Amino acid sequence: MFAESATRLAGLAGALLGWRPTDFWQATPAELATIVGALSQRAPQAEPLSTADISALMEMYPDD
Repeated sequence: MFAESATRLAGLAGALLGWRPTDFWQATPAELATIVGALSQRAPQAEPLSTADISALMEMYPDD
């Protein structure tokens, strides 16, 4: 399973990033995650809503 996933990810890194196989295998998982995150333009994770926030939203938008 790991070999199949790694091969697929190495292929994607080559196709999307122009990496050679040695570039992929020398990169750390953190480096790869940073690049993928930058390319996907993910928004920073927001803090979860508090109980008070949820209660306020429920009052504003009741499920009547």
